[in-house]
Amino acid sequence: MKRYFHWLAVVLVMLGALGALGGFAASAYAQTEGAPSEAEINADLSDIARDASIMQASPLSQAAREAKAAASPKPHVPRLSKPSAGKGNASSPSASSDGDRTALALRIAIGLTLVAVVPGLLVCMTAFLRIIIVLSMLRHAIGMQETPPNTALIGIAIFLTMFTMAPVIQTVNTTSLQPFLAGKTTPEQAYERGIVPLRDYMVRQTREQDLALMVELSRAPQPRDMTDISNVQLIPAYMLSELRAAFQIGFMVFLPFILIDLIVSSLLMALGMMMMPPATIALPLKILMFILVDGWGLLLRALVGSFH
Repeated sequence: MKRYFHWLAVVLVMLGALGALGGFAASAYAQTEGAPSEAEINADLSDIARDASIMQASPLSQAAREAKAAASPKPHVPRLSKPSAGKGNASSPSASSDGDRTALALRIAIGLTLVAVVPGLLVCMTAFLRIIIVLSMLRHAIGMQETPPNTALIGIAIFLTMFTMAPVIQTVNTTSLQPFLAGKTTPEQAYERGIVPLRDYMVRQTREQDLALMVELSRAPQPRDMTDISNVQLIPAYMLSELRAAFQIGFMVFLPFILIDLIVSSLLMALGMMMMPPATIALPLKILMFILVDGWGLLLRALVGSFH
C-alpha cells in the first residue's frame, strides 16, 4: 500500500514539472516570434512621420484640397429687395379671389344658421303650432300614446302648414328670397321685405287681448297702430292666440271619445265585469267610430278652415 502511494506521488511530481516546462516554452516563443522588438517599433514611427511630411509639402495635394473646396456648394443667402412704389399700390388678382371666398364662406355660415333656426321659426311664426297640438291631443283622446308616431304627425302638420300659408310663402319667396339669391338685395333688405307678409299673417290670427298683454309685460309705450308693435311683442302674442285656438279645437275633439269611455264603463259596471279595464273595449270602439265618421277628413278640414 505504501508502494502505491509512493509511485502516485512520483507521477504527480513529473506531471507538474512537464506543465511548468510547457508554459515557459510558450511564453518564450511568443516573445521571440509574436511581439515586435523596440528597434522595429522605432523604425515604423519614423516611416509614418516621413510620409506625413511628404504629403504636407506636396503641391499636388494642396491643389486637390483647393479644388475640393471650390467644388463644394456654398450656402445661398437670399437678398431682400425693396418693393417699388408703383407695384406696392397695385391690387393683385388674389385679392379679389380672397374676397369671393370670404363671401362664399359667409353665405354658407348664414345658410347653416338658418337651417338651425328654421324649426323654431316654424313653430313660433306659422300655423304649425296649432296643427301639431291638435293632432297630439287627438292621439291622447283616442288612447294611443305612440300611434300615429311623432314623425307622421309632424309630416301632416308641415303639409297642412304649407297649404294654409301658401299665399304668405309665395309672397315671401317673390319679394325677399329670390332677389336675395340673385344678389340684388342685402340680407338686411331681404329680412325687411320677408317679415312684412309674416307680420300681416300673425296680426290677422292674434287676439287684441294677447297683444295688449305682451305690450304690458314688455313695459313699452302704448302703440298707436300695428306698425309700432315690435316683433318681440307680436310673436309671443301670436303664440298665445294659437295655443288658445288649439285647446278649443282639442276640447271638441275630446268630447266624443269621453262619451265612449263613459258608456263602456257603465256597461261593464252593469254587467259586473269590474275587473276588466274599460280601455280594453273602449279603444277599438273609438277607432271604429273615428273611421266611420271620416274623422281624419273632418279634423283636417276643420283645422285648415280655422285659419280663414
